[in-house]
Amino acid sequence: MSNQIVPFRIAATDDQLADLKRRLAATRWPERECVDDWSQGLPLSYAQEVVAYWRDKYDWRAREIRLNRFPQFKTTIDGVGIHFIHVRSPHNDALPLVMTHGWPGSIVEFQKVIEPLTNPTAHGGHAADAFHLVCPSLPGYGFSDKPTRAGFKVQKIGQAWSELMLRLGYNRYAAQGGDWGAAVTTCIGMQDTQHCAGIHLNMPIVRPDPATMNDLTEKEKSAIAGMQYYNDWDSGYSKEQSTRPQTVGYGLTDSPAGQAMWILEKFWSWTDCNGHPENVLSRDELLDNIMMYWLPATAASSARLYWESFNSFPTDAVTVPVGCSIFPKEIFRSSKRWLEKRFPKLVYFNDLDKGGHFAAFEQPLIFIKEVRACFRLMR
Repeated sequence: MSNQIVPFRIAATDDQLADLKRRLAATRWPERECVDDWSQGLPLSYAQEVVAYWRDKYDWRAREIRLNRFPQFKTTIDGVGIHFIHVRSPHNDALPLVMTHGWPGSIVEFQKVIEPLTNPTAHGGHAADAFHLVCPSLPGYGFSDKPTRAGFKVQKIGQAWSELMLRLGYNRYAAQGGDWGAAVTTCIGMQDTQHCAGIHLNMPIVRPDPATMNDLTEKEKSAIAGMQYYNDWDSGYSKEQSTRPQTVGYGLTDSPAGQAMWILEKFWSWTDCNGHPENVLSRDELLDNIMMYWLPATAASSARLYWESFNSFPTDAVTVPVGCSIFPKEIFRSSKRWLEKRFPKLVYFNDLDKGGHFAAFEQPLIFIKEVRACFRLMR
């Protein structure tokens, strides 16, 4: 089997961009929602505003150049081509770190943190905090290949990432992630104790400890209420993607407006944005991320990860050192004592007062501080 690593650049064809504009211009719109808020979903007026901007003003070629400023590669692991950013630090003793996104995110989430993490001395930091950074696209996401057979669960992706790090020459490395990236990172910490020095999670998945139910803190009560809200009002996408990913893929793959709003609604719901996603992220940034789904047509293949993994989450204890940063607008939040039940070596914990689900994207400076502080304890 070839272990070849080949350079890669993001490059949409002129035909793809022309097709996108044609589809956007031909969007068939539903009627307006019958409420004055987002409770029925993303409002028609905002959807039409975004589509008009995407069609007439968004400059993909300029954004493409920006995205390609970091070295990118592809390599085949277990029959699937994996796309990844790989930036080596100028500091030779930097800690190798594999950082993984989730849904509906992409490598775009990490654009603002890559340079400070790899070259801290150029960004007000210290050489001792440097990382060699690897940011892969999940299988079926972005410009990674789409698995053609079932079985690519988070456990298998964790094994693939371990192989990727070894293939890059990193015999000792750390891992970081949120959303599906947190699940993959947790699997790495469970499975590769020989090479993984420790992990950092910004959406750790643990169950509330039943022993604490009669003695809940205010933050724990808030976390449980958040889980209930998610279940009642915010989880329809996951039910569809975990049961019928192929079906939902047809409409989203055919309609860029549909794909965009399927994703944008979550940026409204899951960011710490005071009611509007563009309060924390620019429209161009939001569209950059949507393009990671539209250009390679990954609506179905990205949703398939839910079908693969949603009902088979590993819950074993993680014995390597673990750090967790809990952002206030995260979907699932956990207290320190809940985390300690699963992570006996919880060496870092911080409860933040700003930020949401897309931590590196929304609050890059806070995210950088958290990652540096956590891994100082594991180097």
